[in-house]
Amino acid sequence: MKNQAFRDRAATFAAGLMVQAVWPLLVIAACVLATPVIGLTAGPRATPLSAGAWFVAAASALAILAFSTLILFDALLFRLMASHDSEAAGAGAVDDVLARMRLKPIPAATRSLDERIAGARRLLMKQRTAFCLFAAASLVAAFI
Repeated sequence: MKNQAFRDRAATFAAGLMVQAVWPLLVIAACVLATPVIGLTAGPRATPLSAGAWFVAAASALAILAFSTLILFDALLFRLMASHDSEAAGAGAVDDVLARMRLKPIPAATRSLDERIAGARRLLMKQRTAFCLFAAASLVAAFI
């Protein structure tokens, strides 16, 4: 991959990850702000099912927060990759940062940009699954 194409692709993917890290948090914050209003209207009809649904919604909201943090960290690593002249130099810098933070040992061979993007997409899928669980549990808790 040419150097400028690599840099553009890494920077574009990093920007997309930033958006994907933030929007679920904004939706959760809106739901939390709306919770007292919903709780006042559904107070006397609270059931064990709705209490369990609120618990599942809260747990999945925490999972979304954790996944969003990891996605934001990945976005910063992709921005670091994009700041280097070549894919090999950028991947080496990311591996060096992860090794210095003691998150991963230095690998024998550096992973390509495509492999790193695939890993970030798997993380996005986990976040979206947790978000769907949050939305379903919130709807159940609000309307039961």
